[in-house]
Amino acid sequence: MAYDESNIRTLSSIEHIRQRPGMYIGRLGNGSHPEDGIYILLKEVIDNSIDEFMEGNGSKIVVTLDGQKCSVRDYGRGIPLNKLIECVSVINTGAKYDNEAFQYSVGLNGVGTKAVNALSSYFEITSWREGEYMHAVFERGVLKQKEKGKGEEPNGTFVSFIPDDDPAIFGKYTYNEDYIKERLWNYAYLNKGLTITFNGKTIRSPGGLMDLVKKILGDDGLYPLINYKSKNLEFSFTHTNGYGESYHSYVNGQYTSDGGTHEAAFKEGVLKGINEFFHKSWAAPEIRDGIVATVAIKVMNPVFESQTKNKLGNTDVRTWIVPEVKAAVIDCLMKNKDIAKGLEDKILSNEKVHKEEAAVRNGAKEKAKRVAINIPKLKECRYHLNSAPASHRSEAEKSMIFLTEGDSAAGTITKSRNSDYQAIFALRGKILNVQGKNRTEIYKNEELYNMMIALGIEESIENLRYGKVVIATDADVDGFHIRILIMTYFFTYFEELIEQGRLFILETPLFRVRNKKENCYCYSEEERDEAIKKIKGAEVTRFKGLGEISPNEFKAFIGDEIRLVPVTYDSLAEIRREMEFYMGDNTPDRRDFIMENLLDGTS
Repeated sequence: MAYDESNIRTLSSIEHIRQRPGMYIGRLGNGSHPEDGIYILLKEVIDNSIDEFMEGNGSKIVVTLDGQKCSVRDYGRGIPLNKLIECVSVINTGAKYDNEAFQYSVGLNGVGTKAVNALSSYFEITSWREGEYMHAVFERGVLKQKEKGKGEEPNGTFVSFIPDDDPAIFGKYTYNEDYIKERLWNYAYLNKGLTITFNGKTIRSPGGLMDLVKKILGDDGLYPLINYKSKNLEFSFTHTNGYGESYHSYVNGQYTSDGGTHEAAFKEGVLKGINEFFHKSWAAPEIRDGIVATVAIKVMNPVFESQTKNKLGNTDVRTWIVPEVKAAVIDCLMKNKDIAKGLEDKILSNEKVHKEEAAVRNGAKEKAKRVAINIPKLKECRYHLNSAPASHRSEAEKSMIFLTEGDSAAGTITKSRNSDYQAIFALRGKILNVQGKNRTEIYKNEELYNMMIALGIEESIENLRYGKVVIATDADVDGFHIRILIMTYFFTYFEELIEQGRLFILETPLFRVRNKKENCYCYSEEERDEAIKKIKGAEVTRFKGLGEISPNEFKAFIGDEIRLVPVTYDSLAEIRREMEFYMGDNTPDRRDFIMENLLDGTS
């Protein structure tokens, strides 16, 4: 193939964004995941309004969703009129490079709103400043209309856009309003005094991070919240009777779902503060197990590991976060004897549980060595999350492990998978129901233990070997039961894996509708009925088990067309109550519930 000057191309910034959208917004998706691109576009617009609020300009943001169109109106200073068009269409143009205009900002790279413009089939922006306005309309990043004039509107900026449904960009997508509301509430928790309205409903948080922890926990906290706020640092935490660690961390109002240096420094400060106050040398697991915490910092020049800003990389923040957190924790414990007593009781409980675990673990030491070398029923992939160098991190993020039932389903996936990124762990059937059981059950039960070792999470979720953990069970009663048992396992022992957005359910088609010319896979009875109407003389096949789908067909369902439903929760207290009701020992109450719902036809 020829390679000469004719092969060299120079793309405009808009063309580059459209050809390589993943570099700018992380992922595309169809709206079924909270980190899909359509939500990132909305986030990029709102971030600019939040930056205005953080600089003391405008305490109200109005967000509306009308079909596919998103609109955001803030009441900040408004973008300087003569630079409005450049600010939304020319990369590396913006005021956030100027610390006098924006001291604490998320959008420092001059890309965000340009990406929204480039990836939208329709993009409209208006800025009002001191009785004048500038208005512009774009299509896929190309300017179509502009107008400047006088206007009586209050200062601020209005942005309205429709994400591009071109198959090369987003294709068919649907907004999930719950994902938008959750993101807006996060903004409210981080910005006391800010009022957000979403489709006419008010979102406001007088208590800030304390409100967030209370929302997550309900009444499940073991002691009153330890809370602290200064100019550049705010945190709030308590403990529950659960296992694992739960952190919500933020930088300049941006939710850092993958944590980073600020979260690590916060953990270190908590550890040092508690040990110094109690004159102990407890290890981190004794102190942190069961913790639910939020931490937010402001920093002048945040360095994120990607355009989507999920993880902070600034190493200098440790020098001031650790001592400030340590001092704040000690001060709170000195002033609050009830908090100190509740915290100490939890740590001593953790210490006792961990000693019991260690005894069981040591008793199974030889078995553990054998399993670590050759985990039964595990078929490995090439790339792993916990061992990939930084240069291959994006490759490792693609890795996933399917937790499936039986050899039949595992065989189908094995023949269909991409062995670079897709591993398989086959269960023998229904695993133990671990609701309300101690963590020592993991070491007593071979299947539970092997699953933990296969995932690499015995010591810490940070050692997780796969980017996604995917539950792949049959679409029948037994399959649903196994799915619930697996979710109970993770909610009970490794809830932070769910919190980090790593646990998914694989959706596979329930029906195949076809004739000699057409073939359609349907994921619901409604889709099946529509397909039957369109395909004449159709033959309908109901797939009850994964093993019933041929490997050639199945390849698409775990390849480019894979459908993954994220396992999420809003309130830790609520999900624990539901797990206790549906999976606990209250058999009579559950039986009555089932009978009532069977009788009225709602189940």
